Amino acid sequence: MPPPGSPGSSAGPASATGEAVAVAADQAAAGWRGWGAVGAVALGIFCLITSELLPVGLLTPVGADLGVSDGTAGLMVTVPGLIAGFCAPLVTVGAGRLDRRWVLVVLIALMAVANLVAALAPGFGVLLAARLLVGVSVGGFWAIAGGLAVRLVPAHHVGRATALVFGGVPTASVLGVPAGTLLGELGGWRFAFAAVGGLGLLTLAALLLLLPPLPPTRTITFAQLPALLRRNRAVRAGVAVTFLLVTGQFAAYTFVRPILQDVSGVNAAYVSTLLLGYGVAGVAGNFLAGARDPYRTLFTVGASLAVILALLATVPGPVAGTVLLLAWGLVYGGVSVSLQSWMIKAAPDDAEAASSLMVAMFNLAIAAGALAGGLAVDGISVPAAPWAGAALMALAAVTVRVTSTSRAATRAVTGGGEAPAPGATPTGGLAEARDASPVDRR
Repeated sequence: MPPPGSPGSSAGPASATGEAVAVAADQAAAGWRGWGAVGAVALGIFCLITSELLPVGLLTPVGADLGVSDGTAGLMVTVPGLIAGFCAPLVTVGAGRLDRRWVLVVLIALMAVANLVAALAPGFGVLLAARLLVGVSVGGFWAIAGGLAVRLVPAHHVGRATALVFGGVPTASVLGVPAGTLLGELGGWRFAFAAVGGLGLLTLAALLLLLPPLPPTRTITFAQLPALLRRNRAVRAGVAVTFLLVTGQFAAYTFVRPILQDVSGVNAAYVSTLLLGYGVAGVAGNFLAGARDPYRTLFTVGASLAVILALLATVPGPVAGTVLLLAWGLVYGGVSVSLQSWMIKAAPDDAEAASSLMVAMFNLAIAAGALAGGLAVDGISVPAAPWAGAALMALAAVTVRVTSTSRAATRAVTGGGEAPAPGATPTGGLAEARDASPVDRR
């Protein structure tokens, strides 16, 4: 019998048209499933970073309820940040032979359970232990999720999908904290932790339903990470800038509530509203910085935040505090996307390893900033926290300026290309992963 569509076949062009329609419908379904999976991963990032930073707006009520100082309560941010910094490369290397879908599912489940335990914690020690588990989840999930967009959507959508996945980081940073603060004011700090735990369970269900099997296609060895630092000055500089900017940010931002109340004289009832305004300004800053040169952007960010934080430590009054807080959110909103762009420019052929280093330092810097701010607050005064942040921001601006004007750093960037090589992606050159994607094969 002749094959369909051949001269002797009765199926003819109509059959060929039907097949084309069926294939198009199948591809469309696969596309929707891919975007659903991207959305689930982005929700996971948002949930995890919100969980990591949740105590920022709850330090005072947690400390008062459990009988610890604001500086000690800041360990709720220090501990998960420190653990996440170590777990980012550890999980990336250790999960090399495991299906990424199940790794992400286990990590998000761990985060959900940790927050539910925190909500029921009888004392600060139990709460801190739960926060340690949050750190494991954050570091592992963020490091792995960054390279998955290429396996979930067609090649021409990878950039947009990657932006959506990484958009969970700044969105959580600028919106998750005020939302958690508001929940804490409405139902108590335990209710806020329980709500994030519930969001984690919702994310777990979304990952199970929407994420396809993701068997490993490429692994990173521990030896690759220090080798990249040794040979690429621009990557080293990017890691240093990440440390300075994020440490400076969280030296001050971890204690934003006591800063607003004690220095600016803002009524406690308005803190959550102001933090929501900070979040909206931060989202705007993220979009403003997204398409700009990362070197110029990060120099502007460091210099501007040095001034803003110094003024916040010295200029009293609710009006001044409100204006400075909104400016702070707008400027800092561009940090995450600019740091990611820096790493892509610095190492287009090793972007996955470079991103892993950035993620590790980002989280270690959160811990370092919260610790430095806590020491400053307990040892000196509340205004010492934004002063410490201002000094680190100034150092970051100087580092960016030196790097951007250095011939060696410029050659390290341009020699590797200003954009990823053909077939590579912004998440680490995993173009070959598309061949293994259950979605892209359709």
